[in-house]
Amino acid sequence: MSVLKILLEKEFRQFFRDPFLPKMVIFFPLMVMLVFPWVTTMDVRHIGVSVVDHDHTKASQRMIQKIQSSDYYTLYGVGNNFSTSLQQLEAGKVDVILEIPEGFEESISQQKQTEQVSISANGVNAIKGSLGMQYLLQTVSATITELRQEQGIISQHVPIVIQNRYNPTLEYHYYMIPALMIMLLILIGGFLPALNLVNEKEQGTIEQINVTPVSQFHFTLAKLILYWVVGIIVLSLAILLGWLIYGLVPEGSLGAIYLAALLFILIMSGFGVVAANYSSTMIQAIFGMFFFIMIFILMSGLLTPVESMPQWAQRITYALPPRYFIGIMRAIYLKGATLADLWIYYIILAGFAIVLNTWAVLSYHKRS
Repeated sequence: MSVLKILLEKEFRQFFRDPFLPKMVIFFPLMVMLVFPWVTTMDVRHIGVSVVDHDHTKASQRMIQKIQSSDYYTLYGVGNNFSTSLQQLEAGKVDVILEIPEGFEESISQQKQTEQVSISANGVNAIKGSLGMQYLLQTVSATITELRQEQGIISQHVPIVIQNRYNPTLEYHYYMIPALMIMLLILIGGFLPALNLVNEKEQGTIEQINVTPVSQFHFTLAKLILYWVVGIIVLSLAILLGWLIYGLVPEGSLGAIYLAALLFILIMSGFGVVAANYSSTMIQAIFGMFFFIMIFILMSGLLTPVESMPQWAQRITYALPPRYFIGIMRAIYLKGATLADLWIYYIILAGFAIVLNTWAVLSYHKRS
């Protein structure tokens, strides 16, 4: 224990003497939590809409007013010529064209089958085009129902009640903030131990340790403990910012979050040390870590659902530790899940932590 205490004192002194690392541990989470939730949003607003109105009635005017008053749309013009609007769509000036047919109001008032309203979307920007089409479809349906009710006409279709469970407002920030916390732990918990160890190799200071009787276990443990503490501090700061800035608090237990985070930090720090043990230079460590971290971020469900991936890619995700931590974080934050609900995920993370940290110890070879 005395050897470990001395090594830990050396690691903490070295960390705080560094002119860059302590500042990065504070300012990097601040930047990520204050900026990223606004720029990595999937909420699509200000969809460019061009309306082709062949009806010129109060009903069509009501439809146009609904579009104008919504923050989701930007109305670029109302005309009679579809080809003009199509040219705007082809040029990328608008995202969706709404074409209101002649006889639209008459078909509503006389209880006929409603004249079909045409919606054309720009498929080049698939996300904006498809979401814009869905938004417009809802606006058109709501307007038709509203106009019929004003005339005392009972709608023929069965009303559909939509409930968004666990995130009633569909606020994308609430979905992304737990993901950003995970990204912080991946980057800080993985990169910093790797770069710290390789930096000692390049400076030659690790040779001084190699000629001492310090064991592989104590040396590696001292490297890891520092970044376990740093990871918990970063997570605490991110949780605090999520509450103060966005009003997001976990529906479940904070203790369950910290337990999962501790396991995940063990995994990432162990992975960083393994990468450093097989790297001779800083460049090797950076590129090696970058390769695996990009896989972690892109394939673990952090930004896109795993279910949307091909079957072969879904199978690979079972070997990625972030997949399980992401499931835990979102379930606890948004659904209020408990440790009993997610116990299998905790066991899998513990297994990854044991394997990677054992590998970190065994892969460090003292060279005297």
